[in-house]
Amino acid sequence: MPDSKKFFENLSGAGKCIGVLTSGGDAQGMNAAVRAVVRMGIYVRAKVYFIHEGYQGMVDGGDNIKEATWESVSSMLQLGGTVIGSARCKEFRTHEGRLRAALNLVRLGITNLCVIGGDGSLTGANLFRTEWSGLLEELVQTGQIDEQAAVTHSALHIVGMVGSIDNDFCGTDMTIGTDSALHRIIEVVDAIMTTAQSHQRTFVLEVMGRHCGYLALVSALACGADWVLIPELPPEDGWEEQMCQKLSESRLRGSRLNIIIVAEGAIDRHGKPITSDAVKDLVVRSLGFDTRVTILGHVQRGGTPSAFDRILASRMGVEAVLALLEASPDTPACVVSLRGNQAIRLPLMECVQMTQQVQKAMDEKNFEEAVKLRGRSFENNLNTYKLLSYRKPDSEVSKSSFNVAVLNVGAPAAGMNAAVRSAVRVGITEGHTMFAVQDGFEGFSKGQINEIKWGDVGGWTGQGGSLLGTKRTLPANHLNKIAEQMRIHNINALLVIGGFEAYLGLLELLAARSKHPELCVPMVMVPSTVSNNIPGSDLSIGADTALNAITNTCDRIKQSASGTKRRVFIIETMGGYCGYLATVGALAAGADAAYIYEEPFTIRDLQTNVEHLTEKMKTGIQRGLVLRNESCNENFTTDFIYQLYSEEGKGVFDCRKNVLGHMQQGGAPSPFDRNFGTKIAAKAIQWISKKLKEFYVEGRVFANTEDSACLLGMRRRALVFQPVTELKEESDFVHRIPKEQWWLKLRPLMKILAKYKTSYDVSDSGQMEHVFGLRTKEENEVAKEAEEE
Repeated sequence: MPDSKKFFENLSGAGKCIGVLTSGGDAQGMNAAVRAVVRMGIYVRAKVYFIHEGYQGMVDGGDNIKEATWESVSSMLQLGGTVIGSARCKEFRTHEGRLRAALNLVRLGITNLCVIGGDGSLTGANLFRTEWSGLLEELVQTGQIDEQAAVTHSALHIVGMVGSIDNDFCGTDMTIGTDSALHRIIEVVDAIMTTAQSHQRTFVLEVMGRHCGYLALVSALACGADWVLIPELPPEDGWEEQMCQKLSESRLRGSRLNIIIVAEGAIDRHGKPITSDAVKDLVVRSLGFDTRVTILGHVQRGGTPSAFDRILASRMGVEAVLALLEASPDTPACVVSLRGNQAIRLPLMECVQMTQQVQKAMDEKNFEEAVKLRGRSFENNLNTYKLLSYRKPDSEVSKSSFNVAVLNVGAPAAGMNAAVRSAVRVGITEGHTMFAVQDGFEGFSKGQINEIKWGDVGGWTGQGGSLLGTKRTLPANHLNKIAEQMRIHNINALLVIGGFEAYLGLLELLAARSKHPELCVPMVMVPSTVSNNIPGSDLSIGADTALNAITNTCDRIKQSASGTKRRVFIIETMGGYCGYLATVGALAAGADAAYIYEEPFTIRDLQTNVEHLTEKMKTGIQRGLVLRNESCNENFTTDFIYQLYSEEGKGVFDCRKNVLGHMQQGGAPSPFDRNFGTKIAAKAIQWISKKLKEFYVEGRVFANTEDSACLLGMRRRALVFQPVTELKEESDFVHRIPKEQWWLKLRPLMKILAKYKTSYDVSDSGQMEHVFGLRTKEENEVAKEAEEE
């Protein structure tokens, strides 16, 4: 429906001035947001001003407010903190201070503000907006501005982006900086685990989060911590005994270390603080374990932003400029945010009020309500953690008599092991006997199947690759043997964790059900591949880790290119025919171009890119970065593009090439992949339990319907089970990619930020949504449907 599409070319910023500031505590990714606002603003022909040192700079004026140029935000993307500075400002809290700020803005014609900060900073901005006309009146009366200036600048538009490592702002899935802070925490935990294991130590880790336990909870989930203490859900009275018993049991089962994570704002049921030192003293006193405390402190705010934070901030920065261009005097101040993988706008004050309600619930000791108000994502994390961290005594587990097998299929992807661990532990909790299959379908046919227990998967979350072993072999040629092994081991359900081969494998098993009744069991696939090329899922386990590997390498290469000047790097990424890694990697690394199969290109396009880089070399940014997906074009190979650029760029720039290869499949999984793997596998096993009961007839499991073989994927804002037969229509089996891919809409964004003129469909933007008890209307409907199912 081309006529229903809305393109941003119709939105002009000519004559408009935008001020961008960062305020409150710094967070990694703020610079990426500033860069996106500046470049998108300039792109739509608006003037953009840096307001240095947050609200303090706005009050002080002068050199603190400077016009930004395209080049002035170069090389900002990979820097942590905020380059334009941030400060807590007491003066802005006074009427006099806001009056001075208004005068400074009017003098420069700035009536659009983009504020990047926490809820305090955004509340301040909203107050400023409501007072604006009164402040201008006052300035006219005191003769500091004339009537005409007051009329011209009569409306102040405000758009907020939440930059806070705590993820403590309601209405948003993730705030800028949270993912990077989790990276810092997990790097420390992984390092501590090796030393703790050597000495059989217990470590108490204190992480940030004065009022919000998100960082503590998610890092506990991502590293498989033994115990976590958060402000939203204080432990029941008598927790000290329970915790010590759990630590003691874990040691008896052979574990050589214990990890306890404490949020800095952790409290007990009576509101009394629980400090990391108190926890250490308790463990030493009760168990006599060698115990150490590590307080992470400001390490969590530092370092380079993760790929996720760069993309989040870049998308939000562009969306913020669009929101400012579309704002009318009646538009309320809004916050741009991401839900699932969709950019949304929410009324700023609704979000602030919701955030304040959480604190109110905690003050009133209504902790269950506080957890609910934090949102579904927080609640899911908490429930998954509870499910995985505590092993019920056998006497409390009602045995189901069902056997469930787990296997990895395809190429290894970071996060597979976290998914297996989660599946095994949730399966055991549900009363099933869990079996692990070594080496995919090939190992299955050879009978490499063993029971796997709770303790066998301890410490698996942080391990890269596939500990079960994985192969690309498809089941079609081994069906007789696989059916025989299903019979021998009495396997009643299958969980397949893998890439495109896993999807094809499930289709083959489904097709063979008529010949092999042993295959008439519930089967579910969880997508896990660095390529992110699975139909039915917007994301797959492993893609985030690969993206971070690409981004980190590109950062180093850019540094090398900056040193030598006038150098262009051609970098080849993995992905098969899927251009996800090349496109999103290019956006996260600030690349000039990305060649992919899904967007065909000609020799003329290559020529345009060379000319664009030639122009760029005349500016202060004398380096170039070009990403190429490994299968984007059989003739325009990496060598060909390298030779073409070398020839055409002679005398202007020289060229280097770099094939990233298998380093994209390796490494410890990122916090996102650990959590995604953990949560999606837990949900898959719960589905299996439900289906086993449904299909258990006359003493055996018999599942022969299409909906008993599903793929569990992330679609927009929810995890959805989809019968694999229904996904056939959406699949390009020749090139092993989905026919439609959501991330293609990010490509214009990448081009705009690299200074290319392009068309950008903004049909998805612009709808102001509302927070309904922390869910938007659409999400309420999705949740309702899921509950009815």
